[in-house]
Amino acid sequence: MAIDLSFSDTFAQRHIGPSDTEVDTMLDTLGYESLDALVDATIPDTIRTERPLTLPPAQTEEQVLDDAQSRGEKNDNWRSFIGMGYHGTLTPPVIQRNILEDPAWYTQYTPYQAEIAQGRLEALLNFQDMTIDLTGMEIANASLLDEGTAAAEAMLMLNRVDRRSDASTFLVAEDCHPQTIEIVKGRAEPVGIDVIVEDPENFVFGEDTFGCLLQYPTTDGAVRDYSTIAERAHENDAYVAVAADLLSLTLLEAPGEWGADAVLGSTQRFGVPMGYGGPHAAYFATRERFQRQVPGRMIGVTKDADGEMALRMALQTREQHIRRGRATSNICTAQVLLAVMASMYAVYHGPEGLKRIATRVHDLTKTLAEGLRRTGHSVRHDHFFDTLRVDLAETKQERIRERAEAHQMNLRYYDDGSVGVALDETVNAEDLDALFTVFGATNGQRLYADEVAADLDSGYEGPVARRTSYLDHPVFNKYHSEGELTRYMKSLAGKDLSLTHSMIPLGSCTMKLNPTAALMPISDPQFAKLHPFAPKEQAQGYQQVIEELSDQLTEITGFDDVSFQPNSGASGEYTGLLVIQAYHEAQGEGQRDVCLVPESAHGTNPASANMAGMDVVTVDCDDNGDVDLDDLREKAEANSDRLAALMVTYPSTHGVFEEHIEEICDTVHEHGGQVYLDGANLNAQVGLCRPREYGIDVCHLNLHKTFSIPHGGGGPGVGPVCTAEHLTPFLPGHPVVDTGGENGIPPIAAAPYGSALILLISWAYIKLLGPDGLTKASKTAILNANYVAEQLSSHYDIVYRGPNDRVAHEFILDLRPFRQELDVTEQDVAKRLMDYGFHAPTMSWPVVGTLMIEPTESESKAELDRLCRAFKSIRDEIAEVESGAVSVEESVLKQAPHTAEMVTATEWTQSYSRETAAYPAEWVRENKFWPTVRRVNDAFGDRNLFCACPPVDAYDADEEDELEAALDA
Repeated sequence: MAIDLSFSDTFAQRHIGPSDTEVDTMLDTLGYESLDALVDATIPDTIRTERPLTLPPAQTEEQVLDDAQSRGEKNDNWRSFIGMGYHGTLTPPVIQRNILEDPAWYTQYTPYQAEIAQGRLEALLNFQDMTIDLTGMEIANASLLDEGTAAAEAMLMLNRVDRRSDASTFLVAEDCHPQTIEIVKGRAEPVGIDVIVEDPENFVFGEDTFGCLLQYPTTDGAVRDYSTIAERAHENDAYVAVAADLLSLTLLEAPGEWGADAVLGSTQRFGVPMGYGGPHAAYFATRERFQRQVPGRMIGVTKDADGEMALRMALQTREQHIRRGRATSNICTAQVLLAVMASMYAVYHGPEGLKRIATRVHDLTKTLAEGLRRTGHSVRHDHFFDTLRVDLAETKQERIRERAEAHQMNLRYYDDGSVGVALDETVNAEDLDALFTVFGATNGQRLYADEVAADLDSGYEGPVARRTSYLDHPVFNKYHSEGELTRYMKSLAGKDLSLTHSMIPLGSCTMKLNPTAALMPISDPQFAKLHPFAPKEQAQGYQQVIEELSDQLTEITGFDDVSFQPNSGASGEYTGLLVIQAYHEAQGEGQRDVCLVPESAHGTNPASANMAGMDVVTVDCDDNGDVDLDDLREKAEANSDRLAALMVTYPSTHGVFEEHIEEICDTVHEHGGQVYLDGANLNAQVGLCRPREYGIDVCHLNLHKTFSIPHGGGGPGVGPVCTAEHLTPFLPGHPVVDTGGENGIPPIAAAPYGSALILLISWAYIKLLGPDGLTKASKTAILNANYVAEQLSSHYDIVYRGPNDRVAHEFILDLRPFRQELDVTEQDVAKRLMDYGFHAPTMSWPVVGTLMIEPTESESKAELDRLCRAFKSIRDEIAEVESGAVSVEESVLKQAPHTAEMVTATEWTQSYSRETAAYPAEWVRENKFWPTVRRVNDAFGDRNLFCACPPVDAYDADEEDELEAALDA
């Protein structure tokens, strides 16, 4: 045999769990001779692609990292003083290493299972407490996607809570950030809100105005006293939303104190790199009376089965999978990992540290302003925090630009000839010296920042100065050394189950391996420090990655083009529907406003359609869980003149490849509609079939699922939209950076390329696997799901199966008979799995009373077998209840999960042994994961909503009345 000089250690063999020998064993269990035979039996022949992927061959990790470095070197990291909501920041290395780069944090799942998520729940509660304190509001959520979309969510929330049916006008101050203005206008139009952009000082609040949005400080730096405007708004029954710079609120009066009803913004400058636009965590705070209208997720305080303090996601009935078309928004992905980073930044620096940082930034800005005045220029606003708008003396703007570029600086250039300069915590005196030179302070004698500063007093002395304290809770005042913070973060991580402990078999969520090599480039300063509004010629490395990833995804899906702007899957859904609407309008068919949505669809689907201003018509499913073709034809025909789109998930939400997907597409096209694919399940299709080839017109992809961006405990995510050629001209644009289609819809996200930094992960993942590895990954995902389904099918019923009795990459385990006959619920099984060291599969979705399992291709046969043994053992425990050997109330299932404190208590009153409780399987002894609280009391938490860090004495309360009293305090 000839010598093979290619690398033998490939990424595919590291990413794909089962070895070749294990694959053969699993196939033998299923009765197939090869992976191809299994795939042929699973996916309908009619939709199998005839063209293999034509991507470059797989690269080694070292080669991909070299490629990433070479692209990073093409980015020019000039000093950016642009501002506009994005600022340089210093990420404490202790947070970078122990949060951003720690798989114990970035591989966690959304904390629906509170008992094994107390660590990140506490970190998010800290985030909410930080937000509440700094904004002066009463409640806050656990993060949104970015500042612009948070402003749009505030507008929609205030519109919902306004009781006047005819109030449809919303004022946006003209000095808000331009990207925010355009996002708000874009979100308002589909739902019939009239946005007026003007100076709020001159605006007359009429009966038709329900609210306004103010920027604090303004986009060009002015600090204004808005109390009079807030009074005028409230006198006319209008609400006030404020987009506030969070760091400035350590020096400026909290908006809640002068009349704001909602406060929002970005936490990016709290230690999260700019990353060419994201990911960053937005914050959102409001009045307590709006608690059930708040978009996104809130963390709340409750108690567990022993009456001990516990944390949980509060008010989960607002989630889209329950409310569907009645959801308060389509927000699904938050920015949890980034919110955790921002909260730890506040914990590390504490109130005094944050104030020192803010004061130094303001002192730098005062020094710059004074130097510019000495140079002959004028600063437009007398009162500012960190941003100046400079009206030039005799020097022309173009001359300033030339000097700035010579010094490798990016400034903000206004149409009226003025120049903007925004400073941040990374700025030093030498930067000011260079800025003085750029602005012409060289008239025979150089101006030096240290000399100018010597004549000035430190601190903020303008209007609306802060008088109230903030971050008084002990958590913000005790972890200021690196050692203490490291221990605190590790203690929290130890309370959370993540992929570092065991597989997370969540259907529809694709919790696969997040390759370390693909994650490494996001820490590279050449990528991390770039401002999203830097000129494109300074971002050539990013532009190359974006172009290459676009080419990769269009080859994989068969589409024409991609927009990376949506920074979540739900945002991608909304974008795709707006693109379809824009297309219909361009065709002179703007009346098309009906969206067909199968009853099995993700809950964000109908929520997105409602946000896009469409009327949702639900399509039935047949007994096998497939779209009911007769019902589809009937409803397409009935709405033929108005049919805009069908939203469909493929493989179906029920975990099967429906055989009539092409007929579904044809039916919609015959009646003038477009077919939108929810791409959440592309994990079973890559290399095997292309959505465009079987009739899809537009789809979003979940890069945080199929293409291995980490889940991060509930975000970050990326939801790029792929379009056929006829829809490409309508991809979203941006007011600052030229991007999108020639007739693009308004921006969907604040940054032109959304969460650009983490696009590197999917780009690297695809390069690491190459065409053969990507295809094998899809085949193995199908194999693993069918293997687990086969192992469990003699113990539990499988709800739906596709062609040849096969499932796709996920399947639904039916627990409904146990609920009906024994009062053993899917929740009992989910909690008991924690004692075996596993996170529960997706619970009660898409079918109530079931568990949806997705093993992914990353898990080895050994891990799959371990999960199967856990489920089989739990079935034996259910059988004990069936036989009457134990009552359901006294069963191990109802008492699960079991904490170390419970098992080691002096008194043991359970009908089963301590060993059964704690070590139900032999492997659990080898690597025991202990839930830190007993089963949480959801109802108590909703009745007593408390979403800030509770007073210290509340942790000692063990009775309901004592706990309620402590929370009230």
